[in-house]
Amino acid sequence: MQNKLQSWLGAMPNLTMVDGHARFAGPKEVRVGDRALTGRRFFLNTGARPVVPGLPGLADVKPWTNAEMMEVDTVPAHLLVLGGSYIGLEFAQMYARFGSRVTVLEQGASLVPREDPDVAATIAALLRDEGIDVRTGVQVRSFERVSGGLHATLADGTSILGSNVLVAVGRAPNSDELGLELAGVRRDSRGYVEVDDELRTSQPHIYALGDVNGRGAFTHTSYNDFEIVEANLLRGGARRVSDRIPIYGLYVDPPLGRVGMNEAQARASGRRVLRGLRPMTRVGRARERGETVGFLKILVDGESQQILGASLLGVEADEAVHSIADVMYAKAPYTVLRDAVHAHPTVSELIPTVLGDLSPLPA
Repeated sequence: MQNKLQSWLGAMPNLTMVDGHARFAGPKEVRVGDRALTGRRFFLNTGARPVVPGLPGLADVKPWTNAEMMEVDTVPAHLLVLGGSYIGLEFAQMYARFGSRVTVLEQGASLVPREDPDVAATIAALLRDEGIDVRTGVQVRSFERVSGGLHATLADGTSILGSNVLVAVGRAPNSDELGLELAGVRRDSRGYVEVDDELRTSQPHIYALGDVNGRGAFTHTSYNDFEIVEANLLRGGARRVSDRIPIYGLYVDPPLGRVGMNEAQARASGRRVLRGLRPMTRVGRARERGETVGFLKILVDGESQQILGASLLGVEADEAVHSIADVMYAKAPYTVLRDAVHAHPTVSELIPTVLGDLSPLPA
């Protein structure tokens, strides 16, 4: 894929590709090796990299990150997954289904802490049902290479014998070796390049897109960053990052589709929040496929009647969530979707039913 992309870009008229590590030498100059390049505008899209904590012995056991996991061509006997969030859980279930014994080690009180407790609990239960050892509230103190694998020592003094370890505890922006201080470009305390609502940095002629700006960290948000900049610079648009509604998926099986606020965010907003909730056992498509794990949950502003967010966990939830997102972008009242007619038998057909029975969000 990378070679195809390079060939495609290299064949474009008026585009010159320069290989090497680029660093700013000033606000309008970049150096790549001994070559100096100047320009009127600059666009940073350097992405992010996995965070590998400095735990004693971790480097000695040669940990994998999501990048190395894509190149693994064997089935680990016992994979330890350090981190119980999106990337870690997706690989955990994948390798469990390949035949690995898998243990997930999450130091937080629950998996995927960004999600509602009922979402996290349901995901933990479905993974455990597949034989995955899910441990929360545990801290790993050190690693040690031993005969036949590695030992992970926990804070309580116990240890786990594994064959390999995947580190999935977060990502850091690739902003530390760009010479941003020479260009006058500010970063925040976590290293993300600070941008305004149109993705301009503290230097108006320098833009930052994608994971490096900390405004999304998904493939679809990175592409939307491009759309915002392209529309505003080339077509006189007025598109803004703040117009974007957060949407993403957790691709375990069955998947989680998320859009807008979760329950904690809705409560914190001070709104009078209404909630609709139905189990996937009510979905004909789920029953027909014998995959009834999960639920559909939608949050509504009781005053404006606009949808605030949704957490759909279940078969095809990552697709069904888009019908909710589209109504949110249209700023239409939830009643438009409540009164819509959806095809049977689909997952989306239950969404109007969920919205037809709303009750106050529990405190």
